[in-house]
Amino acid sequence: MTDSAHMKQAVENYIKAISTEDFDMIREIYADNGTVEDPVGTPPHEGIDAIMKFYSALKGMGVKLELTGAIRCAGKAAAFPFQAKIGPVTMEVIDVFEFDDQGKVASMRAYWGAENRY
Repeated sequence: MTDSAHMKQAVENYIKAISTEDFDMIREIYADNGTVEDPVGTPPHEGIDAIMKFYSALKGMGVKLELTGAIRCAGKAAAFPFQAKIGPVTMEVIDVFEFDDQGKVASMRAYWGAENRY
C-alpha cells in the first residue's frame, strides 16, 4: 500500500515519533531491510537494527520536528521539508522516503548541510 494518503500518514507519524521519542513508532514505519542516509553523502545505516541505533542516539536530546511545507508524493516516494530544533540549534531539512510494496519506508535520505543550520 503506497497511496498518497498512506505516505502522508507515515510522514506525519515520523514527525510525531521523533518529536516524542516514540521509537516503537519509528520501527513500525521502516522496512526490516530499510536504509537511512542522514545526511545524504554519509554512509547509510542499513537494516532495522542499525536504523534503530541511529534514532536511539536522539533519546534525551529534546529534538522537535515541524513540517514547514506540504508533503509531496509521487510514485512510491514522499518528500517533505521540515525544521529540526535541537536545543538552540535549528536545521532546515528535506527528507525523501521511498516506500516498498508493503507500504514501509525502504529508504530515507535527508538533505541538509552546514548552511542549513543556525
